[in-house]
Amino acid sequence: MPRYAAVDIGSNSVRMEVADVNPGVPTQVLASDRQVTRLGDSVFRTGRISNDAMVFVEGLLKQMAETWTRLDVLGVRAVATAAVRDANNQHEFLDRMSQAAGVRVEIISGIEEARLIHLGVQSTWPHPKQRILIVDIGGGSMEIIHSEAGKIRESFSKPLGALRLTGVFLKSDPASARELHRMETYIADRIDSAVRRIGKQKWDRVIGTSATAAALICAINRVPRAKRDNADRLRASGPQVRELYRALAQQDLDGRRKVTGIGARRAEIIVAGAAGLSRVMQEVGAASIYYSSAGVRDGIIADLAARGVGREKSRMSSDQRQAVEQIATHYGVSLKHARKVASLAHSLFIGLQPLHRLPPDAGKLLEAAAYLHDTGHYVSDTRHHKHSYYLVQNSDLAAFTDRERELIATLCRYHRKSMPSALHPQYQSLLAEERRTTLFLVPLLRVADALDRSHEQLLRNINCVSRNGNVIVRLESDADIDLEQWAAERVGDVFQQVYNTPVQFEKVGNGE
Repeated sequence: MPRYAAVDIGSNSVRMEVADVNPGVPTQVLASDRQVTRLGDSVFRTGRISNDAMVFVEGLLKQMAETWTRLDVLGVRAVATAAVRDANNQHEFLDRMSQAAGVRVEIISGIEEARLIHLGVQSTWPHPKQRILIVDIGGGSMEIIHSEAGKIRESFSKPLGALRLTGVFLKSDPASARELHRMETYIADRIDSAVRRIGKQKWDRVIGTSATAAALICAINRVPRAKRDNADRLRASGPQVRELYRALAQQDLDGRRKVTGIGARRAEIIVAGAAGLSRVMQEVGAASIYYSSAGVRDGIIADLAARGVGREKSRMSSDQRQAVEQIATHYGVSLKHARKVASLAHSLFIGLQPLHRLPPDAGKLLEAAAYLHDTGHYVSDTRHHKHSYYLVQNSDLAAFTDRERELIATLCRYHRKSMPSALHPQYQSLLAEERRTTLFLVPLLRVADALDRSHEQLLRNINCVSRNGNVIVRLESDADIDLEQWAAERVGDVFQQVYNTPVQFEKVGNGE
């Protein structure tokens, strides 16, 4: 199960999320953090990010980096949005933040921001056939996204964030009628081109994302700020949103802070955010709006998973692959079988990462052993696993260290028959961490080998999911794989012994 981290450096707050991703099951969030920074305050007033803001965000990113480092993620993407896009000292900011985070921080365009928001919503709340409109009001910008059948038809990014609008237009508390009128007119002018492109349509669903929508939906549904997670997918009607906007606009800051669901900091900028959301709903003919807790960070994680980012760390390099294929060929190993077992073993390694928690480099050792586990047949079919150990241990395995070669040989030794034991000198000679690595990789190698028992490469793919405390390995194939399934089930007890978790194998054909 791949694990990724996402960081969204917005104009009003910095958000971080770490999650496990696996096809067919909900994303499992392991850690999340959100801190209000008001990064856009200085940018929208002076055109520059203040040093105080930089120091604050640096500290946050260092703390967040400790979290995702501890959780051994495969990949991280950190992005900055509207405020940093507008800052004339953005290069200094990016250099400092990249150093603090230990990963490159990049500025994304408003259109890329819209793409990630859409991907985040669709990955957590799919709308595969519907026509939907997503409205995201952040601190510095507003994204409007028209989606049909799961794909973006039109997307727009406008400088209409709640923090930006508050700083430009709302000087009084409560705001004067003149300030509100100027702001409303400005919003209407800036969204006019997007509204004309989209037009008033019959929407299957209109969805609001980000903290403005969360606060308004919570207020209308009487959800306390501390229970904001419960507001996900709750609904509010257009008249309710407009009525709440008018009420908030008439209150001073103390009054807004007393409204259920609107936090103390959000109360400072909620009037501008409510004005933007209310106006968009009115212009596109939205009868109601639902809140989705998804956002840029969810889109980043879904995007990293879709692109398989980080998996290259667990794959052999081209030099390593060439070396193991040369040895396999020399000893008469079927490369078709070896490559298939290596592919299946890698899928198991990635899919079961939350269980074995091994570093990515261990995947390379498993892959190499998958190529070389049958080399012992060159000597004799009897006890060939022991012959494989001897041949690999004494081979010139280019591009691997001596310790890596020893571990690969040990994996070949245990790909069948007895499991690692303190009575075995080759296992006992390993360091403690090497023994743990071997122990957790052996069942994966055995299952992968079993899943190509016929040597016919009948499986297209496999996916690992957790269900009711069991591991389910879904076998994708349109062929008769009864032999492969039977062979895998025979080694299931070894998997359960090591992982302390039962494993089941389910065939999945076309359309299942």
